[in-house]
Amino acid sequence: MQSRWSTADAPSDQLELRVYASRLQGAEPSLVQWGGGNTSVKLTEIDYRGDALDVLRVKGSGSDLKTIERQDFSGVRLADIERLRDVAAMTDDEMVEYLTRSLMSPQDSRPSIETLLHGFMPQHWVDHTHADAVVAVTNQPDGEAAVRRVFGARVAVVPWVRPGFNLSKAVIAAWEQDRGVDGVVLVNHGLITAGDEARESYERTIALVTAAEQFIADARGGARRFAGLELPDSERGRVAAVGLAIRGSMPWPVVVEHEGSPEMLEFVARDGLPDVTGRGPATPDHALRTKGWPAVVDASIDADADALHGAVRSAVSGFVERYEQYVARYTTAKTPQLDPFPRVVLVPGLGAFAVGRNAGTARMAHDIYRQTIEVIADAEAVGEYRPVAEPALFDIEYWPLELYKLGLAPPPRPLEGRIALVTGAASGIGRAVARRLAVEGAVVAVADIDAPGAAVVAEEIEGSAGPRVAVAMAMDVADEGAVVSGVEEVVARYGGLDIVVSNAGTAVVSSVESLELADWERSLAVNATGHFLVAREAVRALRRQERGGAMVFVSSKNAFAPGAEFGAYSAAKAAETQLAKVLAIECGGHGIRVNIVNPDAVFSGSKLWSPEVQASRAEAHGVAEDELEDFYAKRNLLGARILPEDVADSVAFLVSDQASKITGTTLTVDGGVASAFPR
Repeated sequence: MQSRWSTADAPSDQLELRVYASRLQGAEPSLVQWGGGNTSVKLTEIDYRGDALDVLRVKGSGSDLKTIERQDFSGVRLADIERLRDVAAMTDDEMVEYLTRSLMSPQDSRPSIETLLHGFMPQHWVDHTHADAVVAVTNQPDGEAAVRRVFGARVAVVPWVRPGFNLSKAVIAAWEQDRGVDGVVLVNHGLITAGDEARESYERTIALVTAAEQFIADARGGARRFAGLELPDSERGRVAAVGLAIRGSMPWPVVVEHEGSPEMLEFVARDGLPDVTGRGPATPDHALRTKGWPAVVDASIDADADALHGAVRSAVSGFVERYEQYVARYTTAKTPQLDPFPRVVLVPGLGAFAVGRNAGTARMAHDIYRQTIEVIADAEAVGEYRPVAEPALFDIEYWPLELYKLGLAPPPRPLEGRIALVTGAASGIGRAVARRLAVEGAVVAVADIDAPGAAVVAEEIEGSAGPRVAVAMAMDVADEGAVVSGVEEVVARYGGLDIVVSNAGTAVVSSVESLELADWERSLAVNATGHFLVAREAVRALRRQERGGAMVFVSSKNAFAPGAEFGAYSAAKAAETQLAKVLAIECGGHGIRVNIVNPDAVFSGSKLWSPEVQASRAEAHGVAEDELEDFYAKRNLLGARILPEDVADSVAFLVSDQASKITGTTLTVDGGVASAFPR
């Protein structure tokens, strides 16, 4: 492992330096993952009375070293921590209460579970990581002996102790036996280093981790070698089938993230996969994000979609049964009941599928398990992978101080865990709908024949809603192959489908007698057949998934009140409207709701209102082209311009749980234009 330290980049302000050094560790996935690890610095600060005090600034519980800011370091009075050095015992509740009262500011977040450990160490800078290489060395039948083989007397060793008061006392006792050590290794847990300078502590971490990495490489006989397995594109259908089966097995909407890298394919192809993965996580606090073990699918690597579907459902069911038995062995009347569903599903031949209630938690589970397979491989190079025993695992997973981190997550948004496909989403109504669904918590596939435009919208969404919540795809809805492939891609990428907004359209302006056959057919292809193709593929996926769903067709007032020279458009929109109503009839029994929104005169950002269309409509109504939008606004009862966002609001309602009893309806968004009004 290479030091990332840069003297030129390191700030002089001590708390900013703590942020800088912490982020260096957070940027290294093999050191910490998603909220793991903690760091601190001891400073002199002025309190609210104007007195100078020694203060420990330590990472707040739940903060992530990758993105940590100075406000994420809670300030604890060191004198209060020192008073606990001679205390023999303390419960978790007593410790939390004590530290809460010791904060410099009541606005500070709860300090790390391991605050006392940081405070007891006399050095100014303390770093605690869950370094993969160190954890791999300790996850052995005799972890302490393995540590000594690697480091000799360079480190103190503490056997597994649950974090908190007792671990803090054990660490300082081990360090005081030999203050010349470079660090303290916690068996099944990680590494602690300290120093009087930030760089000193950080580079001790790097040096010790490098020594562990070299030991593992020597035991293996060099770098890891892979068979070079590849997952061909032709397997996307089976990947999609697994995602649908996983989501159909869950009691709430989830996002599924797939990995089929050569490393993962080799791992899931190994003999004894259920045994080695069932022994437990690399370090117990990973169970908060991945559970203690994955579900392993028992299926042939060439199983067809039906067989695979059944095998996945069986694996999830088996996981639930095992997990409930595990909890029953250790639970008490006061133990909170966490859900019993897997966070990782391993499928031989296809790879790993990480599960989360949103894209962020799915990514957390994915990243942590990706590191877990590295720890397992490294531990086996040294000897035998043997993490903490099951009672210790349960002790951490159901520990109130660890469960507290779950409570730090923001409340779920209305469409959390839903997967949406929006066609014609590069502009106008489609763009507004895609953005609105993402704001409500959905992950969104932004589909459009204009691929660059779709990419811009996806980037906009990710810029505001977060990474991996949107994907752009080129899709001509009139092309059957493109639609089939596109829906399959969405399902394979996110695990399934919940929401379909069929919006793509095109406008043809011509009187019927002047209409070219090609223009008539193109209007039908996009404005009618395109909706059929998207709906057909979506319904097939939704039926397979068995979770119901919501579809919204963006039609037009022209379906009911056509206008001159809009024959091709109006006829196709009427067909779309009838299709949607038939689908509502056919799909209701499967929990799939189908509704229609009918916008009128939506100009902003719309590609339907081409210069040709605007010129035609202006002439028909006897107004100047630059007055056309005002004309449409004035003719509705509210005198309002209809914006894409107004339509998006209606779509968001129709796909939400608030509309769970609404199907087969048409919601008009036009400001109140009566069908009898002149067009």
